[in-house]
Amino acid sequence: MKRATIRFYAELNDFLPESERARTQVVPFHVEPSVKDVIESFGVPHTEVDLVLINGRSVDFSERVREGDRIAVYPMFESIDIRPVLKVRPEPLREPRFVLDVHLGRLTAYLRMLGFDAVRPPEARDEELARISSRERRILLTRDRGLLKRNEVTHGYWVRETAPRRQLAEVVRRFDLAGLIRPFTRCLRCNVELEPADREAVGRRVPEGVRERHGEFRMCPACGSVYWKGSHYERMRRLIAEVCEGS
Repeated sequence: MKRATIRFYAELNDFLPESERARTQVVPFHVEPSVKDVIESFGVPHTEVDLVLINGRSVDFSERVREGDRIAVYPMFESIDIRPVLKVRPEPLREPRFVLDVHLGRLTAYLRMLGFDAVRPPEARDEELARISSRERRILLTRDRGLLKRNEVTHGYWVRETAPRRQLAEVVRRFDLAGLIRPFTRCLRCNVELEPADREAVGRRVPEGVRERHGEFRMCPACGSVYWKGSHYERMRRLIAEVCEGS
């Protein structure tokens, strides 16, 4: 039986049992496995990993683990520029777009509220979500760790929080989105970008009193939903302020 050792750093320990966190662990094997297989055997999705060192040398996921190797696995570096070092994941997507699983409906609406392109295909199976993520170059957000282990998923994230508002703050912080927020520019219902509309254009789509009090509207060209700066607008502004403050 051959042996190597592995250690996970920072938030990658979230995936490990409490008794195995922040400690070096033994990896027994007969046939030399890929480092990706070793990492995911501990329950850590490859999409969460930004850098793998074997004996101090940066490697990609296909590297074979050999007798006596020392493996160190790191998540995304937020304050250190490691671009000169070979990273295991593709470069970050220039325009953050998201696909979310069925359990993240409220988070989907919140991301759209901030102006981000976020789709959540109804009743989509895991394989379809993975295909959408790969084909459309979308970051896959999910509470299902197993979904992120699919080979075609290159950009994904396991959402730790369970409350939607905390999930939103977590995603904004994780992907450094605060500077990219364009609030109230996207339809919460169907994800299409909104267009300016006047009183005549909205017509009977809004109550007459609202039409008289407000002169500025936005309308979704796809589903016809109309948005205006009502009481909900102020609540959403406060939420956005809280999210940005926490990031």
